[in-house]
Amino acid sequence: MLFLGVQQGLRDSAMPDTFSDDLIALLPNLRRFALSLCRRPDLADDLVQITAERAFAARDRFDPATRLDAWLFRILRNAWIDQTRRERTRGESIDIAEVPEASVTDGPRQTEAHLMLRQTRAAMDALPEEQRAVMLLVCVEELSYREAAEVLGIPIGTVMSRLARARLALAERVGIG
Repeated sequence: MLFLGVQQGLRDSAMPDTFSDDLIALLPNLRRFALSLCRRPDLADDLVQITAERAFAARDRFDPATRLDAWLFRILRNAWIDQTRRERTRGESIDIAEVPEASVTDGPRQTEAHLMLRQTRAAMDALPEEQRAVMLLVCVEELSYREAAEVLGIPIGTVMSRLARARLALAERVGIG
């Protein structure tokens, strides 16, 4: 019996640890969610870095039976809340190096797609933060209602109602509803 336990322990230690690889694979999703929250690429990058640091520090508390992306989104959202609270006491800051990037389009289809994307982004930005966060988690990151509710710390019914309102507002603003 003891030998079987040792064999199992060896097998467990020989199994590759995919936590780092899985986290790295989710970095684009985390950045997209961070951008939807703060709307500034530099802050979004900081939030993603904070999230990765906190995830590695708390890695022993992660339950492998749950989705890693939902856990990471929750960490990121909490980091955003922490950062927002700190900024309120610090006051407003403006990045003087921030300049709009020139966009080169090629052809009428690309131009139309670019304009629709810009219109959709503006419509998303105009949504209240609560609706925008739910929309991004459910529609872009493909989390279930339950997972989005856990990330945001709200009931599932609230997720569904915010998502319904967000979809209607978005469709109205983009002219498809």
